Order: sequence, then structure tokens, then C-alpha cells
Amino acid sequence: MPDRDFLRWPFFDDAHRDYAARVEEWAGRHAEALTDHEDAEASTRALARAMGEAGLLDAAVPPDGRLDVRKLCLARDILARHSGLADFAFAMQGLGTGAMTLFGAPELRAKVLPEVRAGTSLAAFALSEPEAGSDVAALATTATRDGSDWRITGEKSWISNGAIAGSILLFARTGEAPGARGLTAFWLPGDAEGLSVAERIEVAAPHPLARLRLDGVLVPDAHRIGAPGEGFKVAMAVLDVFRATVGAAALGFARRGLDLLMDRASGRRLFGATLFDQQMTQAAIADAAVAVEASALLVYRAAWLKDQGTPRVSREASMAKLHATEAAFRVADACQQIHGGLGVVRDSGPELLAREVRALRVYEGASEIQRVVIARAERDRRAG
Repeated sequence: MPDRDFLRWPFFDDAHRDYAARVEEWAGRHAEALTDHEDAEASTRALARAMGEAGLLDAAVPPDGRLDVRKLCLARDILARHSGLADFAFAMQGLGTGAMTLFGAPELRAKVLPEVRAGTSLAAFALSEPEAGSDVAALATTATRDGSDWRITGEKSWISNGAIAGSILLFARTGEAPGARGLTAFWLPGDAEGLSVAERIEVAAPHPLARLRLDGVLVPDAHRIGAPGEGFKVAMAVLDVFRATVGAAALGFARRGLDLLMDRASGRRLFGATLFDQQMTQAAIADAAVAVEASALLVYRAAWLKDQGTPRVSREASMAKLHATEAAFRVADACQQIHGGLGVVRDSGPELLAREVRALRVYEGASEIQRVVIARAERDRRAG
């Protein structure tokens, strides 16, 4: 297993080390082989199904309902090093069902989660809208009572797996209070009547993103997750679990970047020596190595704290995501620079890495939002 000395850190036990070995072995055999950047939708389906068959999705959709954040982070760290789409497919099965795992009624969990865990049904997390991303209080999709059930109308945008999901966790305004306090979480099947794909969104790195339109979609009250008006609480609880895992994915990308840097530096010769012999190259490698180690410490500290039962790890998870995603971006940039012209050739290793890393600084809370969370947490700690 390459560069896994960190698994000896006290954050992990034998179950984590065994799981990491299983993911590494699977990823080495299948992650890149099942990835086709020309057809992200088909690749996501194939990757999710293969991970389900291998039992790897048990960590993302745990049969016992207990999310082990360290396992989630280990999987994303390892998978991202091999394939951005493999990481994406794994992460969405967990993020798209996290609210149900944490708050769903037993009957609904029994109905939905087995197929997602098997990878035969893809999951989506529909929070963002054309005018509501970081500002959740601006969410405009509405759910109104229709007898004992609900009718949902509005649009959702930037929805991962939106066009291909069989299971959608969606947030809508039910109006119990102003702003973020008047939201509720619902589960929808991907083929619900009145739900349509308004647009497939093409982005820099291949991912199946979509804009969804809801035209009076009827949702039984039994498909509500959490109490009416508690949607923001549900969403934040899910993100409190999964935000550190975005840092883990960034960590995996940074590890890949460091691998590419080392390979290029040792294999490229110029001025009668290897590229590694140039001190500027050594500086770039040193910075990348420090970025990887620091990101790993922040990511796995946040995951360990959550697994120890810490009620909220928003500060630590935000630190992990902010540092790891920004650091991975710098590593990817250095990787392109060291590769020279080859670094900007489309679909070359460095160029693809740069495109894959870029979105991590935006989704599940942009870097600017993470800084706000961290700053406010520091203020509150000092005041407290």
C-alpha cells in the first residue's frame, strides 16, 4: 500500500487499517479501469455498482446506521488519488442518504438504503438553487400542504447525480419561520411525477451535474425527514459529517500531485542533471509534501473528533476542508508548472488534476464561507 504510514497514527484502529487496505486494493484494480471521462454518467453508474458489489459502500450507507467518518475520509483519500469520478461516486452515495441515515424513519430507511448501498440506485443531495447556494436562507423552492401530504414546486441547480439519481434528498421552504428556520427535508424517488431535468450542466472536470425542475411534485408526509421547519438543522448535521471528507478528497488529489511531481522531477533531465537537482524543484516538492501532511492531520483530526462523539465539529471540519482544498489547488498548480508544456496538454495527468481539484474550493461551502465559519468559531470560543 503506497505511502500509508499515516495509518499508524493514533486516529485509527485495526478496522480502519483493514478497510483502507480493501479500498486501496479495489481502487488499484478497478477505479481507473471503470472511469471514462467522455461519459461521466455511465462511469458513475458503473463505479457505484462495482463499489457496492465489493462492499465498500457499507461505509457510506452503513447497515447499522452509524457513520464512521474516518472510514469515509479514508475512502475518499484513496479513491481521489486514483480517480476523481470514483471518489465522486462513493461520496454521493453517502451525502445523498446522510440525512436519511441520521434522521429517517426506519420504514423509509429500509425502503431506500439497501439499493443505494448496493450501488444499484444513485443518490443526490438537492439543496442548492439558481439563487441559493452559500446563502441557504434564500432558498425559494416551496413545499405546501396537500391534505396530509406535500406539493413541491421550484428549481434545484448544481445537483450532483441530478439527472441519473434514483434517490433524491431535497430541501424546500415550508414556512414555519423566516429564512433558514422555515425549511424541511424530503425524500423523492428519481422518477417522481412532476420532477424533470431542466438542464445537464457541463463543468471543467467531468461530473454528472443537473438543474432540476419540480412542478407540483406530490410527496407523502411519510417521506419527510425530520420535523417540519428543521431542514436547516438536518442539512447542517449532514454537512458536519461530510465536510471533512471533502478535505479528504483534496488530500487524495494532493497525494496524486506529489506523485506526479516526483516522477517528473526524477525522470526529466536538463542542463546535465535531473530536474530534481534544481533547488526550485526541490522547494516545490517540499511545499507539496508539507501540504499533504498538514492536510492529513487536519482531516483525520476532524474525523476522529466526530467519531468520538463530539456534537459539533464545524470549526475543525471547516479548517480541514479549507486547508486541504486550497493546498491541493497549489500542489496541482505546481505540478503543471514543473511539467512545462506537458502540464497544459488537455487530459494529461497534471491538466486533469488541476480541473478535478478546482471545484473542491467551491462545493459544500466555498473557501470564503469556511473562513467565515472558522472566524466566528474563534470569536465564540474566546467569548465563551
